[in-house]
Amino acid sequence: MATIKEGDTIQVHYTGKTSDGTVFDSSRDREPLEFTIGEGKLIPGFEKAVVGLSKGDKNTVTIPSGEAYGDKREDMVIDVPKDNIPPDVKAEVGQQLQIQQKDGGAIPVVVTEVADQTVKLDANHPLAGKDLTFEIEVMDIL
Repeated sequence: MATIKEGDTIQVHYTGKTSDGTVFDSSRDREPLEFTIGEGKLIPGFEKAVVGLSKGDKNTVTIPSGEAYGDKREDMVIDVPKDNIPPDVKAEVGQQLQIQQKDGGAIPVVVTEVADQTVKLDANHPLAGKDLTFEIEVMDIL
């Protein structure tokens, strides 16, 4: 039976959980995830977890944050004067906003703290700094 290797295009079903067991994503209620090993479109630990598996195999793997969305970086957390927040936006903890860059691009951020004069914004990926557990089932090797 064929095993998954670099360059293979595969289909998998997966369920991703944080260390406390909270499910943050799953393909079980939709089409399987299709990707090519080595293209770098998924977190590195996920690709490593399927190499060597065959169609029908299941694997549960815990991926450390460094091989997932990276460690949380303090340089990506900034305090912004409230005056810089558009007047029609009432900043609240947990709210998702976007910061416009000079080149026109946008960076997604989350409000983590609202003080009298400032708002703390976090541009880290929401899963940065977290070890993730994935239950993976190989549906097909194309």
